[in-house]
Amino acid sequence: MTLALDAAAQDLLFREARTANAFTDEPVTEEQVQAIYDLVKYAPTAFNQQPLRVVLVRSPEARQRLVGHLMEGNRAKTAAAPLTAILAVDHEFHEELPRLMPFAPDLKDTFFAERPVRERVGSFNATLQAGYFILGVRAAGLAAGPMTGYDADGVNKDFFPGGDHAVLTVVNIGRPAENAWFPERLPRLSYDEVVTTV
Repeated sequence: MTLALDAAAQDLLFREARTANAFTDEPVTEEQVQAIYDLVKYAPTAFNQQPLRVVLVRSPEARQRLVGHLMEGNRAKTAAAPLTAILAVDHEFHEELPRLMPFAPDLKDTFFAERPVRERVGSFNATLQAGYFILGVRAAGLAAGPMTGYDADGVNKDFFPGGDHAVLTVVNIGRPAENAWFPERLPRLSYDEVVTTV
């Protein structure tokens, strides 16, 4: 079966795309990030809740603070990346629901009044959005280097001191350098190993 996306787009978004570990020094502009967001804001979320929040780490001072929370193996590449984004979930996303779901004005108080519920469903839906964000970075012709090797409590206290947000991943963004990739792509599970028909 032929996919709707042409082969070049399939390669750009999936087959040839890899996690980058090194970037050129070409800046990632606000216009590029805006274009990425304007594309990926259509990611599906339950009740249109859109709980993902993005912090763009641009200043040297913020970069230094973030690097201090990363595992050793992630520090140098993050310090050198042209842009780093902290992708987080907003546990108070329900406050926006009257605007995002205008035909269900009581939703925020009926379904999402309790914080543990918001944490569970918000984290899942923001993670969906984070996957779309990475695809958007690729669609912009850039490479993404998502990481989970960090002190989450430290990142949360430093960048989200109010306690209403929680980091999901940290993503380095830019044009890949010559040595951006590991020598070989790691294997993937086959269709038959993943898909079961019942």
